[in-house]
Amino acid sequence: MEDVGLGSQVNIIRSKRVLIGKNVSPADILIGDGKIISIDPWGKQQPAIGSQLLDVGNIVVMPGVIDSHVHVNEPGRSDWEGFHTATRAAAAGGITTIVDMPLNSLPPTTSVSNFHIKRKAAEGQCFVDVAFWGGIIPNNQVEIVPLLHAGVAGFKCFLISSGVPEFPHVSLMDLHTAMPELQGTNSVLLFHAELDDPKRDTVIGDNVLYKTFLDSRSDQMEVAAVEAVVCLCLEYKVRCHIVHLSSAKSLPIIRKAKKAGAPITVETTHHYLSLTAEYIPPGATYYKCCPPIRDHSNKEALWRALQQGDIDMVVSDHSPCTPDLKLLQDGDFMAAWGGISSLQLGLSLFWSSARGRGFTLSDVSQLLSSNPAKLCSLDNCKGSIKTGYDADFVIWDPDKEYQVQESRLHHKNKLTPYLGFRLWGDIVATLVRGILVYHKGRHYPRACGKPVLIRTISPPEPSAPYY
Repeated sequence: MEDVGLGSQVNIIRSKRVLIGKNVSPADILIGDGKIISIDPWGKQQPAIGSQLLDVGNIVVMPGVIDSHVHVNEPGRSDWEGFHTATRAAAAGGITTIVDMPLNSLPPTTSVSNFHIKRKAAEGQCFVDVAFWGGIIPNNQVEIVPLLHAGVAGFKCFLISSGVPEFPHVSLMDLHTAMPELQGTNSVLLFHAELDDPKRDTVIGDNVLYKTFLDSRSDQMEVAAVEAVVCLCLEYKVRCHIVHLSSAKSLPIIRKAKKAGAPITVETTHHYLSLTAEYIPPGATYYKCCPPIRDHSNKEALWRALQQGDIDMVVSDHSPCTPDLKLLQDGDFMAAWGGISSLQLGLSLFWSSARGRGFTLSDVSQLLSSNPAKLCSLDNCKGSIKTGYDADFVIWDPDKEYQVQESRLHHKNKLTPYLGFRLWGDIVATLVRGILVYHKGRHYPRACGKPVLIRTISPPEPSAPYY
């Protein structure tokens, strides 16, 4: 890679491996005012005096990853994670946009006034661009349309306890009140799809064993919730999205719903594709997440669903906390906080497994960039290398292996089950709107990411974000 300084506004990116659409080709990408001006044959563009050419040789240039499921937790719980550390980790992982979840911060993003507090907390701290989900809780339906006008990408709700009291879960009656507010918009409602099961209280076992926790969050809880979401989706014709699908037993319901014309999409996460219940040691509470990591056969079924197009995208669900909430002295899985930190590692985690399963670089970009962009109405400016789009890129070497070390991680609390893993796909550089924000372990010290506000209110003028 040519010596271009961190923070430089790059004018031309040159590589022999640029992902354009579904093809990898040699190309020059001309950039101006943070946008892609043109995509030209390799070597055609000659830099003008004072302009910056970034020639990366044979290293891959792809659209920046868009992680649409990140818990930043600021303000209020910034000791868990904050905008500065989360977006710093994102930049080191080739992520150019994150979408922040509405809960675990104080206050939660459930009203316009709370949203303004959230935006103010993010100002001047972000190394990558940040969009925001709003939240739906009981009795806040009057805030839905105002939050859309304020610029949230859509909404998130829980069908089971969220784990924090300020973000209560909704009932089906609450949803029948809220969903009419979303009709006629291009917005989307995200569901944590588990329904409580009275039998959970009868689970008996040693809380140090992962199986005890796994038995307390059965596949049937997820299946029942997905069935309920599908019924709502078909009734109201509102875009619905299942977050962090863990159970392959829900897939037949999703296939049937899509065939019936339901506007429903589905994500899974890196931990459900990388980890299996059989190998989780006793007391290793840093593996706990909700829904739980299931067995090897379930993991393989999720991979098949990705190959068949039944699952639309893969995200991190980066949900960190402080060590005292995660690493309990008695190793109690039932009492520990549920959430896995992986924001920086997503592209490498996915590629490490996908490369041996027949996935192409185009598949990777679709599942990690273009489909997440579509979910949050950013697909007219992000998630693809196209003329007029934001010049957001990840430059990475899919053929280089590295080991996950704590010293390389940039999120606030370093606890993660992936420490010591050997992964394929080393992130070399990240550019946000043409600015080199990360290069070989170093960050541009000035945080130049921006809050992204999204217009999804009908009548659908182009859903252009505004910064």
